[in-house]
Amino acid sequence: MTTTTDTAAHKVHPLLAQLFSRHGYQNISAENIDAFSQPPGHALLVFTEDPLRVRETLDLAVIVPELASAFAGRFRVGVLLPPAARELQPRYGVRRWPAFVVLRGGAYVGSVEGLRNWDEYLSELSRILDSEPSRAPTIGVAIKTVGSSAAGCGA
Repeated sequence: MTTTTDTAAHKVHPLLAQLFSRHGYQNISAENIDAFSQPPGHALLVFTEDPLRVRETLDLAVIVPELASAFAGRFRVGVLLPPAARELQPRYGVRRWPAFVVLRGGAYVGSVEGLRNWDEYLSELSRILDSEPSRAPTIGVAIKTVGSSAAGCGA
């Protein structure tokens, strides 16, 4: 019998597979994300995409372990392979891959989308780790009722 991690590891690019085998990061899916993210402390969710579609995804094999080292002990790391990343991306408002989402005790704190310069990663993650949880910028469609005005109620 194979586990989700075993099945995913056979389909994932070898450089990304090292995030599990070499660095011990957890393979995150819709089924285990809450159990992974809700314990106290910060969790860094790494949203990956198929490297044939988004070549920058392979850069994560180097970037993520370096970030974990630079912020040693500040967060646990979970990696979402493309199917899980696509399924959970609306929950956190991810619009661009690769992306990192930071949670604290299961609550959204912030995200960094796309590749950045190293100093930007350090600055953004430092700011996010010091921030309070907030509402995730979920993807949705604004609802406007017929006859409503942009000024809002009482206008």
